[in-house]
Amino acid sequence: MTPGQSAGSLRRFDMGKRVFSTVLLWSISGTALWFFRTTGALVLIGGLSVLTQAEFYKLMRASGYPPFYKLGLCFGGLITMAPVLEARLIIPTHFLLALATVAFAVRLLGERTPENRVESLCSTLFGLVYVSLMLQYLVRIVTPLPDDTLSPDGRLLLCLWLVAVAKFCDTGALLSGLAFGRHKMSPVISPKKTWEGAAGGVLVAMGIAATIAWQARGHLPPHMTPLVAALMAIPIAALGIVADLVESVLKRRANLKDSGAAIPGLGGFFDMSDSLILVAPVGYFLFRLP
Repeated sequence: MTPGQSAGSLRRFDMGKRVFSTVLLWSISGTALWFFRTTGALVLIGGLSVLTQAEFYKLMRASGYPPFYKLGLCFGGLITMAPVLEARLIIPTHFLLALATVAFAVRLLGERTPENRVESLCSTLFGLVYVSLMLQYLVRIVTPLPDDTLSPDGRLLLCLWLVAVAKFCDTGALLSGLAFGRHKMSPVISPKKTWEGAAGGVLVAMGIAATIAWQARGHLPPHMTPLVAALMAIPIAALGIVADLVESVLKRRANLKDSGAAIPGLGGFFDMSDSLILVAPVGYFLFRLP
């Protein structure tokens, strides 16, 4: 077997693992949503947020910015699930990020050296904002509210629409880049990404967005026609690509190829959720939810 054949076989094997993991994850998520509806979605989002934040802190530690890992994850979980605490338990949560800042500021005085105190505080708080607070908007999308004009299933479908648009943009960009990629998008940050791949990803995302809007037209807000959904998918897909590049910046700073190895063919949980981080709040505002 020639070196070229070996490389081709390895790429096909990696693609096979990627396809298998993708199908398995969608199957698990779909089953949880079908049987457990809102509760299943909240468990999936909460778990994904904490696992993503854990890998984010791993990147920070590898970069020389040691965060307050355990306490950071505790605050992160609370911040992500804050809308549920507000809606179901009537517990105010607006102070959580401020309380976390106070707790970490006190801890760093006695638990870090002068050389890394600033780095520890910044990396811990950045993880709370960039991961926990941003993914909180997925929880806001799926959490039913009193006097809601949208059904709980409608909220679930909005969240599914958002996740599908972002993730199918990833898939479309990968396949389009392999088939047509010629012009590098960001050679320094992510050498494999191309403008042709990005364009293909956006087009795939638009098609998925219109298809879901048509199939779920009885449950989604009236303004989300297939045409509107396709147009809404453009900024969502573009921000998903930007979020993926941001993670690449973090991984390069940490000198790591993947954020983890928990998911065969896909890497870690951060590698899986990176495109959702920036699109979650933008999708929430585009949906015009209260």
